[in-house]
Amino acid sequence: MFKKIVFVSCIFFCSLAMNCSDSMIASNNISKAAHQFEIFRRVVFYNGITDTYILTIEAYCSVTKDEQGKLAVTIRTEDGRFLKHYLGLSDNVTYFAEQIQPAKVSTSRYRVLFKPKAIVPYINIVN
Repeated sequence: MFKKIVFVSCIFFCSLAMNCSDSMIASNNISKAAHQFEIFRRVVFYNGITDTYILTIEAYCSVTKDEQGKLAVTIRTEDGRFLKHYLGLSDNVTYFAEQIQPAKVSTSRYRVLFKPKAIVPYINIVN
């Protein structure tokens, strides 16, 4: 049974790989690397009416946008700690994220992340 599941999984992933271009695979792998804090980025928040920068962040960071239109930038500091910044986007405030350094990623293999520590939750008991 296990061999059958492995075989079907291999066929599935091979069919996915054939339908994707090298650029799509590289883009996917860069995104995963960025979420693992491996990509150095410059994130700039810009006010289009006043023509000024609101905030500039240069760091190894992960950028995500939630359903309400808020942007969250999570930063890994040099000592291994983390910071999280939020900014509400509007019709006159926008942002762009620029990758400062090139990344070495594969164009022929998908990057798969598996973190066993994430499966077991950390439970904090508060009285």
